[in-house]
Amino acid sequence: MSQPESALADAQGDGRASEDLAALARRYGLRRAIARPSMPAYLRQLWDRRHFIVTYATSRNVSKYSESALGQLWQVLTPLLNAAVYWLMFGVILDQRKNIDNYPAFLITGVMVFTFTQRTVIGGAKSVSSNLSLIRALHFPRAALPLAYAFQELQQLFYSMAVLLVLVLVTGEPVTWLWLLIPVPLAMQLVFNIGTSLFMARVGAFVRDVNQLLPFITRTWLYASGVFYSIAERTKDLPDFIRWVLEFNPAAAYIEFMRHLLIYERMPERWAWTTCLFWAVFALIVGFWYFWRAEERYGRG
Repeated sequence: MSQPESALADAQGDGRASEDLAALARRYGLRRAIARPSMPAYLRQLWDRRHFIVTYATSRNVSKYSESALGQLWQVLTPLLNAAVYWLMFGVILDQRKNIDNYPAFLITGVMVFTFTQRTVIGGAKSVSSNLSLIRALHFPRAALPLAYAFQELQQLFYSMAVLLVLVLVTGEPVTWLWLLIPVPLAMQLVFNIGTSLFMARVGAFVRDVNQLLPFITRTWLYASGVFYSIAERTKDLPDFIRWVLEFNPAAAYIEFMRHLLIYERMPERWAWTTCLFWAVFALIVGFWYFWRAEERYGRG
């Protein structure tokens, strides 16, 4: 038998062996160890590891500032210092405060709410690529990592919200029954953050340059979200379409919802409820599905 014929025979033999092994595996209900589970099975696996997700998030929070003198205080000081810089630039130098009542509370609310989403998205984008050794060593649903990063930021948000409420009171805003609704926009924003974090986790796992671009992308997002200015005031002389686009921005919607409860002292309008709920549901469904589709590929190479 010539060499080409021998090679062809070996290939056919390997093919038959692979088919026999595949049939044997099906016969005894075996499957690949790294095969992507079905969506219901994947959700059950995540639920079974809920304690790991919370513990991992907590340990990251504790260790993040362990080497600094002020420790966990930086969880609150960082957004406050950012707010102080923005107040100097936009409130004093650009004089935005003349058009907005209680500008300090307006600004701090915007910064705190936006920071929650910003940090969750940036952390989620790095959650897979920064934990390759863990992924390659242990078998677990990879979505646990971006979920842990999202819950880490949620834990930090509790400190920020406590400070925000105090500062809003200090600036002269009264406590109203609307404050009881504060968990509602935070819950919708958390769901949105989780979905966006899952989406960006897959992108960041395979396109590493995204992690370098994200700070610039989120900074642009910050300027377009009405953190420093009133969208309605800035767009009153512009076409309605521009205002609609800016208000449909998910970050702007969550910020405006929170300002209604804390500062404006009135129930958010229907568009705010609809926009916030839409982005939460849309981001979670698309982000989770997009991440799950690549479950078999994380940690390879």
